[in-house]
Amino acid sequence: MNLTGLIIGASTFVCIGVFHPIVIKAEYHLGTRCWWAFLLLGLVCIGGSILAANDVVSTLLSVVAFSSLWSILELFKQKKRVERGWFPQNPKRKQ
Repeated sequence: MNLTGLIIGASTFVCIGVFHPIVIKAEYHLGTRCWWAFLLLGLVCIGGSILAANDVVSTLLSVVAFSSLWSILELFKQKKRVERGWFPQNPKRKQ
């Protein structure tokens, strides 16, 4: 019995589910100026994925890497959603 695909699929689902609220919270508290942190995490995970000896670990690091890189785009989209009034704006942060 091979559970590799199931592990990767479930982990991808969880990873996407974790990054969604992280993007919302990051935009609320920090604005879009934290995009570089998502870039750095993505690049580190890509490097780890290339160096990982285990296929499952390599794949999961790639999922985290590309979820992080996609979060940069979502961070700027979240800013627009806040401007449209779809999400609350942080009153303590200057725009």
